[in-house]
Amino acid sequence: MATEKQRTAARENIKKATAAAKEQRTIAHLPKATRTALGKQGAKARRHA
Repeated sequence: MATEKQRTAARENIKKATAAAKEQRTIAHLPKATRTALGKQGAKARRHA
């Protein structure tokens, strides 16, 4: 189980990575498996919202 500090850091990192990806369109250049995983993660988040 991750500590609260780790979870906070992870959330910040995700925000930073998202911002960078939007700027550079990194997602288009990622390996297919990573893209799939990101899509599944997004779908999971939408289901819970």
